[in-house]
Amino acid sequence: QAHLIESGGGLLQAGGSLTLSCAASPQAFRGTTMAWFRQTPGKEREFLSAISFTGTARHAESLKGRVIISRDNANRTVVLQMNNLIPEDTAVYYCAAGGNFRAPAPRTFPYWGRGTQVTVSS
Repeated sequence: QAHLIESGGGLLQAGGSLTLSCAASPQAFRGTTMAWFRQTPGKEREFLSAISFTGTARHAESLKGRVIISRDNANRTVVLQMNNLIPEDTAVYYCAAGGNFRAPAPRTFPYWGRGTQVTVSS
């Protein structure tokens, strides 16, 4: 059974940094693109970063320079790091697997974690 479990959210200070981890089951992780999205109430899920199985990364234009994504294929984990946090980064952050690396729209990802809340205070 495919599943993803996010960890690392919580209450953070503006200007600080965030590290989120995603642990994936073998079915979800196997040879696939992994990605991070976030969502706030009333808004569509927003793409943040994606990483191919071979480690090629891509990021949302609005976050370039602030995010790093990495993966450990041996341990089936993906990590998102975000720096210089602002209150607008407050959202539920989701890990996703199996989607389209070149066009990482949410609808292309069949596997999702339950999300982890990140709250950035000013």
